[in-house]
Amino acid sequence: MEQKGILIVVSGFAGTGKGTLMKELLQRHPEQYALSVSMTTRSPRPGEQEGVEYFFTDTEAFEREIEAGGLIEYACYCDHYYGTPRAYVNRQLSAGKDVILEIEVQGALQVKEKFPNTVLLFVVPPSAQTLYDRLKGRGTESGEVIAARMKRALEECAYIPQYDYILINDELSVCVEQMHHIIQSEKFAAVRNAAFIENIYCDLRNLSV
Repeated sequence: MEQKGILIVVSGFAGTGKGTLMKELLQRHPEQYALSVSMTTRSPRPGEQEGVEYFFTDTEAFEREIEAGGLIEYACYCDHYYGTPRAYVNRQLSAGKDVILEIEVQGALQVKEKFPNTVLLFVVPPSAQTLYDRLKGRGTESGEVIAARMKRALEECAYIPQYDYILINDELSVCVEQMHHIIQSEKFAAVRNAAFIENIYCDLRNLSV
């Protein structure tokens, strides 16, 4: 069986707990997963570290990476670039790590187009009402911001059928293990084990002569 890691993209509505889900997954299985670190042209915020939260760079260097094909996907938000460095992801995959990208739907579909074997996971709440209650329960966002996030969730919902799996984040511990099992099951997909299948075929043909 192939030992190279697989690429996973996780998306979801704001307020579904994607960040908490990723943190818990990596804590439970640190030897198995690597969370991709994005590159950005925005300045570091207090407490952010180079290579931990982001790889920080300037616009000129970022655009050179675009021209050189050094990014798996990228987008511009609020006048700053954000993207996924190809070299970092390839190093982790070659080391046998399953690499998780936590990105929005546009970037996710970019990755799937370039790498068809990518596993796309979309995190959803148990219901729309639960999502609204979670956003309101934060107590950190105005009614206008909550309304905007709900509207954005409606827009993103149209893309969910293009994902491979949905994860209903109702109980965190259950959702984490479901995610882990989905990813590990993908390693047995025939499309990921072409070399193994070819070897079996050749051995059977030789033994059948």
